[in-house]
Amino acid sequence: MRNNIVCFVLILLPFMAFSQTNDGASVYPKNYFRNPLDIPMVLAGNFGECRPGHFHSGLDIKTLGEENQPVHAAADGYISRIKMEKGGFGHALYITHPNGYTTLYAHLNDFVKEIQDFLRAKQYEDENWQQDISLSPGQFPVTKGQQIAWSGNTGSSTAPHLHFEIRNTKTDHPLNAGLFGFSYQDHQAAVISDVAIYSGNVYEDSVLFYPVAITGDVFKPIRPELSNLNIYIDTIRAWNSKVGIGINVDDFMDSSTNTLAPHIMRLYCDGKMQTEITLDDIGYDESRYVNAYADYKTHELNGKWFQCLFKLPGNKQDNIYTHLNPDNGRVNLADGVAHLIKIEVTDVWQNTARLVFYLRAHEPFTPTPQQPGSVKFTRAETNEFKQPDIKFTLDERELYDDIYFTYKKTPDKKGISDRYQLHHSYIPLHHYFELFIKPHKPVPQKLRGKVAFIYNNGKDDDEGTAGTYTTDGWCRMKTRNFGEYHLAIDTTPPTVKPLQKMTNLTKETQINFEAKDDMTSVRHFDGYIDGKWVCFEQKGSLFFYKFDEHCPEGKHRLTIKAEDENGNSRHLVYNFTR
Repeated sequence: MRNNIVCFVLILLPFMAFSQTNDGASVYPKNYFRNPLDIPMVLAGNFGECRPGHFHSGLDIKTLGEENQPVHAAADGYISRIKMEKGGFGHALYITHPNGYTTLYAHLNDFVKEIQDFLRAKQYEDENWQQDISLSPGQFPVTKGQQIAWSGNTGSSTAPHLHFEIRNTKTDHPLNAGLFGFSYQDHQAAVISDVAIYSGNVYEDSVLFYPVAITGDVFKPIRPELSNLNIYIDTIRAWNSKVGIGINVDDFMDSSTNTLAPHIMRLYCDGKMQTEITLDDIGYDESRYVNAYADYKTHELNGKWFQCLFKLPGNKQDNIYTHLNPDNGRVNLADGVAHLIKIEVTDVWQNTARLVFYLRAHEPFTPTPQQPGSVKFTRAETNEFKQPDIKFTLDERELYDDIYFTYKKTPDKKGISDRYQLHHSYIPLHHYFELFIKPHKPVPQKLRGKVAFIYNNGKDDDEGTAGTYTTDGWCRMKTRNFGEYHLAIDTTPPTVKPLQKMTNLTKETQINFEAKDDMTSVRHFDGYIDGKWVCFEQKGSLFFYKFDEHCPEGKHRLTIKAEDENGNSRHLVYNFTR
């Protein structure tokens, strides 16, 4: 009987990725996973940080500002996936473990020889550097501590580090790896810098912002106009009887100046919990809801991430809200008296910061008047906008709250369309939608495959994306951003230039090119030595080929072919000696 019970437990183990305590907090195995590096674990980022368009999903472990630190398997298992991409995780390995978890190691340089040789053979077979390979348990088994790769700075990485994740294998959800018992030290509580009071619609109505300073062992709001004097405010007067509260908060750890995310945030009114947010488990399919969890508008306008301790009506991410009052976390001030507000921010090491103040309704709330000519777009409904030369439809999933959509058309005689300002780029949209613009002048048949949509958010340079010319004379693209759009014709191929003299490469270890496109992006970049494809890798606008057995010593002919999104291509030929 005892053996039967043991077998039953072993069968269930892969599906028991974590359990729950009585208070709902997740419990993960401690000391099962080791630090994947040989150096002490110091973090540049952690789980749950607000990032543009997503929550950060792992631990960014510093590598002493260097590349090529040995990277080791965090536990026994097998390499289940190899992924190579120009952005995102760059060079990445996934290890599936027998206890129901998968670990991810990203922004790597080369893998150990056995894996690197397997990958290179697949790349040459496919004539494609980018790969996403699923593997079986018997191909590359690993033991805890076995080296699998070297750290790097590949993909969407701006400095050398190792991105490390622990995922629930069954759901593929990244989990808060800081809860798995790693031995890094953290004695620092979070720092709350500002508090925001939302009396109405986050996107349409005015918000009260107050800087925050610490006094004793608690944070308190201070008068904004005298913030340098730290004159504390006892009571904040809100503009409505039902308000939301947000905080600009950063956590820190020992030995690092990088900002981190807290683990749990709790809001109390007169001692009664209104909201509890626990950053433990966030799937990639719901990560974009960071744009609803945080005050996206304020971040886009002034760069601060205010994390809302209430839930917007169009936010479908449920699991991080481990407690919400019936008003989705908004505080009820209808009785007109002052209420004691306390906010607690706790990290994974149980360091806690507290913000305390009183809050009361000041006067009847008056919503911001609707702008003349604006159109109400209602959350959870289909919203259609149609003019003679521009149209689009937002489905019921797009908006996190109601907005009053504004539109402006500016004539542009030089282009093939006018310019269209679609509301404000600081209003987030959740999914892609199809945008149609009709050219205001005929487009010749031979140029209809060269149409590009040009986008500007009011802050950065123009961005271009190839569009599709439809049979009824419209041009179509997919986007998920408000902002300014217009059409252009793209007939210019990418600019390609070598970053070294290409005649004598006997002292070089690789060939480097820079390739850029003025209007869209470089869609394809291929190199051929003596007529045979060789593996060029991309990092931003840099394309490079590391010499291997496909280019022996001697004289060779290199052909480069670069193509943009609209099919404009450039071919270059070089004769060189290696």
